[in-house]
Amino acid sequence: MRLAGLGLGVLLVAGCAGLMQPPVPQAARLSAEVLTVTLADGTVCRADWAAAGGAGRLEPCGPGYDYRVTVVERPNLLRQFWSGLTQALGAEGVVPPMAKVEITGGGRSWAFVSPPPVE
Repeated sequence: MRLAGLGLGVLLVAGCAGLMQPPVPQAARLSAEVLTVTLADGTVCRADWAAAGGAGRLEPCGPGYDYRVTVVERPNLLRQFWSGLTQALGAEGVVPPMAKVEITGGGRSWAFVSPPPVE
């Protein structure tokens, strides 16, 4: 009886391990040059999105995800003013761009905005 219970426990654990999925993207943030993606297991992945032309592959990051950054070319007036002011003061690149970040992989996709909305 005890052996049957042990066998059932081993099968249950093996079944759960088979259902384990790779960690999925939970957040994405941009700086002027770097895309930072955080996965569900706490892994942090980075890519130089600006040098890559706004699209590329996050490797080695989970199973490997593709990304695409679409910058908002004409943000609201307050943001344009703030960006212009920081550039005029010599702080180029301090204000991260507003953008949509799309992460794809394994037949799924995730969309984020950066900077994230204030809640």
